[in-house]
Amino acid sequence: MMSSTASKAVRNRLPNRREHTALTFETADGFSFTAGLGYFDDGRLAEIFLNADKVGTAIETNARDSAVVASLALQHGVSPETIRRALSRNENGAASGPLGTLLDLLASRETDEKGRKGT
Repeated sequence: MMSSTASKAVRNRLPNRREHTALTFETADGFSFTAGLGYFDDGRLAEIFLNADKVGTAIETNARDSAVVASLALQHGVSPETIRRALSRNENGAASGPLGTLLDLLASRETDEKGRKGT
C-alpha cells in the first residue's frame, strides 16, 4: 500500500513528433525481436517498444510489458544504464531477456560511436 504522503514523481512528457528508430536483434537464447526507440528532443532515449517474432506468445507479452515499464522509468529520469545494470544476466554475463539484450546493444553502439569520435 502506498503512503498518502508519498511525493509524486515528475514524468518528462514526450513531444508529439519525435525521432524514432527501429532495429531487429536476437537474444542469447535465439529469439528474434524488433525494437522501436523514441527519443527526447535532446537525444536521450525516451521510450522503447518491443515485439517478438512469435506474436501472441508469453515471450512477446513479457517483452512488451518490460518495454512499457522501461519507458515509464526513462520518462521519470532513470537512465538506460541504470535499467540495464538492474536486469537479469546469464552465468556468462549476457543479458537474460530481450530488454537487457537491447540495452546492451545500445550501450555497445554508444561506446563504439564515442571511440570513433575520439571522446
